[in-house]
Amino acid sequence: MKIRWGILACGRIAKKFAADLELAEGAELVAVASRDKQRAIDFSKEFPAKYAFGSYQELVEHPEVDVIYIASPHAQHHEHTLLCLNHGKAVLCEKAFAINSPQASEMIELARKKNIFLMEALWSRFLPHYLKVREMISEGMIGEVKGVLANFGFKPMDPVPDRLFNPDLGGGALLDIGIYPVFFAQSILGKPDKILASMDIASTGVDEQCSMIFQYKNGQTASLFSSLASNLETDADIFGTKGRIRLTSRFYEPSATIQYYPDKVDSRQTVSLERENGWGYQHEIRHVNECLRKGLNESPMHTLDDSLALMNTLDSIRAQMGLKYAVD
Repeated sequence: MKIRWGILACGRIAKKFAADLELAEGAELVAVASRDKQRAIDFSKEFPAKYAFGSYQELVEHPEVDVIYIASPHAQHHEHTLLCLNHGKAVLCEKAFAINSPQASEMIELARKKNIFLMEALWSRFLPHYLKVREMISEGMIGEVKGVLANFGFKPMDPVPDRLFNPDLGGGALLDIGIYPVFFAQSILGKPDKILASMDIASTGVDEQCSMIFQYKNGQTASLFSSLASNLETDADIFGTKGRIRLTSRFYEPSATIQYYPDKVDSRQTVSLERENGWGYQHEIRHVNECLRKGLNESPMHTLDDSLALMNTLDSIRAQMGLKYAVD
């Protein structure tokens, strides 16, 4: 069964996704849409698609599209997800899933009411190195997990994309890149019992830097940081009573290397993994294809409850920092 894909919004991340669609068996790019029709036409020439639309309405109404990848800025995810669901289209929505929990809840409630597939495109969850780390933890290789350290930071190059610092677009470090350390910690340790967070404020009023500490009743902890002011190593550590696992630079991408540090061993072990070509989006694409072929309405690997729990945590962090958006 071939799964026919549409792409809503034709920006940089959409191009990476479209390139990786070609690596996912049984996936076909049928249609792309942009509010600028010429942009959609140019996109469809670079990544061959049968249809190029100058409106999102045309895309969601087209009968040859099974599932739509939403690649618009996260301030528009709520609107665009509802548009797709109300026209019977399955949805893979790029992270951050929404701006806040009320938006995410409305998206989830509509998908469940209509029995239509919906998933947040948190691609890291499906990458081989992330799955391997979870396997190593479950096998007890680092013993009882005690905590997580993770950071993500880069200094945007000129011209700086408007979405990064524009509060009307949900700008700021947290929702754009801080979501990765937060997701990583929460996927390993669960939802925190207590959150401490602070921010450095950009001139536009959003967070330029964000520092977070997660505390758990069992004594576990996570120390997380995101920055749009400095280039950081962007690595992550999971440490336990018997050792440590480190993900090297760009821990959220398939390029990361897994390093294992067992206790009482004076050497580092590098875990070998076979890497595919492409950007890495093919793994989540394959998963969505499998879910649709099985008739599932949500992913068993990254559930809608997982997405809502992540959104709740992001809301709590923003509340701690005093950061509000117009839609809150």
